[in-house]
Amino acid sequence: MKLVYNVNDKPKFGQLLIFAIQQLLAIMAATIAVPAIVGNGMSASAALFGAGAGTIVYQLFTKFKSPVFLGSSFAFIGSMLAAFAGAASAAKGFLGILLGAIFAGLVYVVIAIIVKIAGVNWINKLMPPVVIGPTVALIGLSLAGAAVKDAVSYAPQDSNGSFIMTTNVWLSLICALVTLIVVTICSTYGKKMAKLIPFIIGILSGYAVAGIFTIIGVVTGKEAFIVLDLAPFQALVENGVQLSTFLKVPEFTFLKGFGAIKELDSTYITTVAVAYVPVAFVVFAEHIADHKNLSSIIEKDLLKEPGLSRTLLGDGVGSMVGAIFGGCPNTTYGESVGCVAITRNASVATITCTAIIAILISFVSPFVAFLDSIPGCVMGGVCITLYGFIAVSGLKMIQKINLEDNANLFTTSVILITGIGGMALAIGKVTLTAIACALILGIIVNIILTRKKSEEPAE
Repeated sequence: MKLVYNVNDKPKFGQLLIFAIQQLLAIMAATIAVPAIVGNGMSASAALFGAGAGTIVYQLFTKFKSPVFLGSSFAFIGSMLAAFAGAASAAKGFLGILLGAIFAGLVYVVIAIIVKIAGVNWINKLMPPVVIGPTVALIGLSLAGAAVKDAVSYAPQDSNGSFIMTTNVWLSLICALVTLIVVTICSTYGKKMAKLIPFIIGILSGYAVAGIFTIIGVVTGKEAFIVLDLAPFQALVENGVQLSTFLKVPEFTFLKGFGAIKELDSTYITTVAVAYVPVAFVVFAEHIADHKNLSSIIEKDLLKEPGLSRTLLGDGVGSMVGAIFGGCPNTTYGESVGCVAITRNASVATITCTAIIAILISFVSPFVAFLDSIPGCVMGGVCITLYGFIAVSGLKMIQKINLEDNANLFTTSVILITGIGGMALAIGKVTLTAIACALILGIIVNIILTRKKSEEPAE
């Protein structure tokens, strides 16, 4: 796949802004979803600021050579909930998620030091293409259900698992399909800018259709037609028009948590460490998979240049910085990688500009409200393409593997089946995701079979 903009290319300023907004729209839904799921007073705008700040830190550590955005990590949701559950006050809970992010980030720093000393060859031997390929495919496939549920706005399901198509669900599906079709047409047949910004055009198209349905619903009084969530806009003026209607400082996590330092005790610190540290090792495996996938897209091995030690440091320290502001540990985003793949724009300048815009708009109340108001069905239409590209990227890696070799065949089979089957394991307070379990099993099977094969006498 030939890139339109390579890693070091810098689009013209106007184009750069448009490309950056597109990247922002691609990662926005997941980034602000994490604080919404965790609750406890966490702020979506602060998470957006933290994601932007964390991404800039990552770019500094990787010498602006890795075109990927860092956003709120879903892997740490359980850890964050545990930090709040073990706290006697909300302030202590916020301090707990700060400490947890620091613990997790330090895991990355330690691994980065080991990699710097020992090199990356052991990583390549432990996770060769036969392991990484199906794991990358699995990352996309595991998100398929989320994209489909968004597309039909979490429609109720019958006993057979089929979605029950009510009026509201039909309208949501129409919005999702309009978004999906516009994205694919622009990406495939679009000329010049249209080909480079399919997500912006697709999201605006889906939003417009949702707006038309909503207007019909408001005028006729039919609630089922109201697809757009107008609450974010209503919240801007519920206390009258004032400065906060236009500009508002995000509720940063460190401001909420530092006041509880005197409440810390060894038991709580241990609880937070146990909740965060093991998960960091799981996310480390996904870090490898994401960077292998991105490397295949830009045709440059990021584990060698700028180097795995730098990407780990960038991810770890960037995660700490992101959590200080937004509370959520950050991680490299598959949505960002998918956006790079589909638009063929790997410009790091675009990613850096996205980070700056994320920081700036976290203060702009109307824009944050607009982002909050984008219907899940519209983002579902976008995510079908994004997650699909992640899955296909992994399948392309598998395509280059000799599956006539039983060692490769069984390794690939074990990863795909256990991952798609959802083999997630809860071990105490630690949850190994299905992807992590599949990757670990794949590594074990590959080691056993390749070692056995090497011991067989040559014919």
